[in-house]
Amino acid sequence: MTESATPEDSPRAHHSNRPLTIVIAADTFSPDVNGAARFAERLAAGMAGRGHDVHVLTPSVTHAQHGTFRETIEGQEITVHRPPGWRWYPHDWLRFVLPWMAKRYSRKLLDEVPADVVHSQSHIVLGRALTRIARHRGIPVIATNHVMAENIIDFTTLPPLLDKVAIRLAWDDAKRTFDMSRAVTTPTRRAAEFLENTIDIHGVIPISCGIDKRNYTADLTPREHSRVLFVGRLTTEKHVEVTLQAVAQLAPELPDISFDIVGGGDQRRNLEQTAQRLGIADRVRFHGRVDEDDLRAAYTKADVFAIASIAELQSIATMEAMASGLPIVGADAVALPHLVHDGINGYLFEPGNVDDLADKLRRVLTATPEEYLRMQRASLDGVKIHDIEHTLDTFEALYRGEPLPALPPV
Repeated sequence: MTESATPEDSPRAHHSNRPLTIVIAADTFSPDVNGAARFAERLAAGMAGRGHDVHVLTPSVTHAQHGTFRETIEGQEITVHRPPGWRWYPHDWLRFVLPWMAKRYSRKLLDEVPADVVHSQSHIVLGRALTRIARHRGIPVIATNHVMAENIIDFTTLPPLLDKVAIRLAWDDAKRTFDMSRAVTTPTRRAAEFLENTIDIHGVIPISCGIDKRNYTADLTPREHSRVLFVGRLTTEKHVEVTLQAVAQLAPELPDISFDIVGGGDQRRNLEQTAQRLGIADRVRFHGRVDEDDLRAAYTKADVFAIASIAELQSIATMEAMASGLPIVGADAVALPHLVHDGINGYLFEPGNVDDLADKLRRVLTATPEEYLRMQRASLDGVKIHDIEHTLDTFEALYRGEPLPALPPV
């Protein structure tokens, strides 16, 4: 990154009260269900709600249904440009635009839309292309990194020895893309340090993905505690099988324990077979992908949120669980320690350690009413710094090239 927080001159970049025309490049977006897509949706809707003209460039849902559409995202109408998307069949839903076509669609979009700023949500295909075209035209670019190697390594279809080579080449290309950006952001300080150490850039800005905690309801009434919840993609780096094993270990002593799994992914069949093999199929419910109302209800009904993932740059699902007043039991890996404060709003466990996870779940589910309520309130207090309005304030300042508001310690 060349000038991480210093504004570039642009003929339309200033005049702080004027609505901006913002173009967001997102390789994953609605209807996808994952953290990067959800953040891009909330960012786009939040900026539209502030009166900005927001355009999103993202692959079409099917190859045949491409074009430019007015879509309602989180209650706001935005313009979505969907060039033809192709399925990446090793993955259960991932789509991409052919790389040699991405620049063409980027040029076409910037010919039609007088962008003040481009915000790339991915350095892989569309973000990479749009960054290069915008830079050539003198349009400021903000880049946000949502990627870790564990997020993609299972879907390269390459032999393990070549995975490392592919990942190194991908990070080298990411650096070239980020070096064209005015600022590079990522959701947490730890994720920023990871990125700086991985590709040798400096000045990465940690900005929480943010959530609107008003959308979530906490049940603070005293009750028996038995329901474990996970929300997220069912992929290998999430290690949901570790939680299944912990639930199986606890079943003899906690006869009412159950495990709700919300989300879809390529590992669902394997996880269903694991639950069957462990003898807890009757205690585990796979809900698949659900709508927002059902998702929020699942959080409210649960008693503890368990996440064994080792590849979270922030974890929006964990923040949503906190906003729903849930104690959290999470792997002591990457960004989760920024959200889970051991012994305060839940517990951290050694990644992959089934015994440790079972012990920490036991502590939450058998806590006294007073102790359980204390953890609930700690989650509600801890999520306050991730308020979406502060996130929007910060990105709006970056878009305008203005000084950033005080950043919370994410």
